[in-house]
Amino acid sequence: MKYGLTFLVFLSVHIAVANKIFVPMDGKQANHLKAYGVAYWVLEKDVTMEWLLNYRGGSFMFPYLKGIEERLVIKGVSYEIIPDGRARSIIAEISDPEANMEVVQLEVAPKIAVYTPPGKLPWDDAVTLVLTYAEIPYAEVYDAEVVNGMLAEYDWLHLHHEDFTGQYGKFYASFRSYPWYKQQVADLEALAASLGFNKVSQMKLAVATTIKNFVIGGGFLFTMCSGTDSFDIALAALNTDICESMYDGDPMHHDCQERLDFNQTLAFQNFQLVKDPMKYEYSNIDGTDDHMKLNEKTDKFELFEFSAKWDIVPTILTQCHTNIINGFMGQTTDFRKQFIKSNVIVMAENKALGTARYIHGELGMGTWTFYGGHDPEDYRHVVGDPPTDLNLYPNSPGYRLILNNILFPAAKKQKQKT
Repeated sequence: MKYGLTFLVFLSVHIAVANKIFVPMDGKQANHLKAYGVAYWVLEKDVTMEWLLNYRGGSFMFPYLKGIEERLVIKGVSYEIIPDGRARSIIAEISDPEANMEVVQLEVAPKIAVYTPPGKLPWDDAVTLVLTYAEIPYAEVYDAEVVNGMLAEYDWLHLHHEDFTGQYGKFYASFRSYPWYKQQVADLEALAASLGFNKVSQMKLAVATTIKNFVIGGGFLFTMCSGTDSFDIALAALNTDICESMYDGDPMHHDCQERLDFNQTLAFQNFQLVKDPMKYEYSNIDGTDDHMKLNEKTDKFELFEFSAKWDIVPTILTQCHTNIINGFMGQTTDFRKQFIKSNVIVMAENKALGTARYIHGELGMGTWTFYGGHDPEDYRHVVGDPPTDLNLYPNSPGYRLILNNILFPAAKKQKQKT
């Protein structure tokens, strides 16, 4: 392994009796979210670490280096210094064939891009909010960068809560007179024209198709809220117009439903479009309306347990210190199971409603993960709400799921090298 010499000179200390740093990720951890930031920082310094899947909530183990310990102290992350013998004992316990645990080595920090419009604030999107809080660096890209081929520079891509169908989030009924809505429409129309497209919907389809090819070529895609179903709907509408005239200047095709091609989608099939342009919904994939049967206190979803030694990918993505997580709404809250393709892995569900919250699949050489809802610590986030202060939620299990997806490519890249 190639280590950064300058970093190691800076970090090196006499190791004495202890030579591992153990970071628990169960209920003993003071700040789960910052722990991921430290893990990413360690990978950036070319230091190999171990992710102990299903061991005390998916704990981390680092080589003992003073700089890592100092980083943990500064960031308020709980840790223990353990001797080599104790570390070997933990690995042996995990390696027991009867134990539903596994050790994954992480070596390479993935290059992260967030698809987001210029000028968006971090709290407009849960992923940028938690990346900022955890101090994990990311680049911002949008339609021009995607169309011009810049995704090849990155390993991992998150989609902003975007409407890839070209219907501007279907906010027309409620917000068409608002200055921010008018500005969004004007900006997107100008951007589409500058890139050679006649319509915003055509530009968004080109973007969605390019992102799909990014996954096929080995990229890791993660998206939340309306970036999930609108992405698949746009792909399915490859050969038709599903936008009414207030969105693109001409009527939708009268037979657009029949023209949908579900072979183009990642996750969903056989869904019905919501054609009414005044209704704040894209299709019947989304289970948001089903949540009206519940209230905030009873709205929960449950993570499934997978075999750590055989189903390593979903095991990585579901690492958490609890398997019951408080629900949270979004433009797309979760997914009705009857529209999910059979090859998709459902990793969490709302048992009361029978809806899927967190799903995953492979495409070509890459993978994608869809996570329903807007903000894991804001049950019903609406336009104009103040930002969530993650200093108040350092142990948020809902936000932990996002950060699992950040480290997942590091495990995959290491596996591909061995």
